[in-house]
Amino acid sequence: MTESTILSVEPDVVLPLFGAQDQHLKRIRETLSVDITHRDGKIRVAGDEDAVAQATEILEQLKSLVERRGSIGVDDVTQTLALVSGKDSTGPRERIDILQAAREIRPRTPGQAAYVDAIRKNELVFAIGPAGTGKTYLAVALAVEALKRELVRKIVLVRPAVEAGESLGYLPGDLQAKINPYLRPLLDALNEMIDYDQIKRLTENDVIEVIPLAYMRGRTLNEAFIILDEAQNTTVAQMKMFLTRMGRDSRIVVAGDVTQVDLPANSRSGLNDAIKRLKAIESVTTVRLSRADIIRHRLVQEIVHAYDEEPKKRR
Repeated sequence: MTESTILSVEPDVVLPLFGAQDQHLKRIRETLSVDITHRDGKIRVAGDEDAVAQATEILEQLKSLVERRGSIGVDDVTQTLALVSGKDSTGPRERIDILQAAREIRPRTPGQAAYVDAIRKNELVFAIGPAGTGKTYLAVALAVEALKRELVRKIVLVRPAVEAGESLGYLPGDLQAKINPYLRPLLDALNEMIDYDQIKRLTENDVIEVIPLAYMRGRTLNEAFIILDEAQNTTVAQMKMFLTRMGRDSRIVVAGDVTQVDLPANSRSGLNDAIKRLKAIESVTTVRLSRADIIRHRLVQEIVHAYDEEPKKRR
């Protein structure tokens, strides 16, 4: 049995830290099988050595959040539990079977698990959520899994080449060199899942394509897993063009962050339009990820929260 102590926990921090009727505290206790008590401004954690270390780290992080923001929610507890311990109260996640056997990829939050499940069950999935929630990464992993299991014959990764504050014309190099920065996030995700030589061979054999949205016009893609990234930067006409490329035995994932639209002010986002327009169609579903699903550096969650709060204060 090991114990640790967190000092100087003020009374106005304890209530939001533990949650209404100690719901946050119970969650940590049950997930990590530790005993947690509070007395005289100190929180004591007791249990197995590893579990105590993890619980202490979780409580320290949540305490820091309370001190900065004044409160925490269930999503904050879920996210912190997942990041520190790799556990949450909703049980284990099914592994995604990628080509690189040594690497293990699983959804790490309840939202991500719902997203993976939606992609496996539906032919067209719209994924909405802030940066760092794994929208593109998990979609690419599932595309690689589908290719490995021979459910599809090719993967097509697509991005709109929309200018976000700087003009393509001023960037150095030929057209391909100018487009590459827009496609880099998709290539980065692929590089984590497939060996470089495999990617090169699959690309040369046209099994994997990473292309700008404009190159999709006029095509029909059969038996393909197609992913559109940064979909908030498509127009309504572009989204219609993209979705109608879908051929026999294909599936599409459309991912975007509706808070980061780089279109001209007078242009309507094709992502928002498509979600509303297609919501009644069978085998079309929308998954909404939140900042609780952010799995990048802990600060990314705080940054997203800060930007989300500002418009609310103005209203």
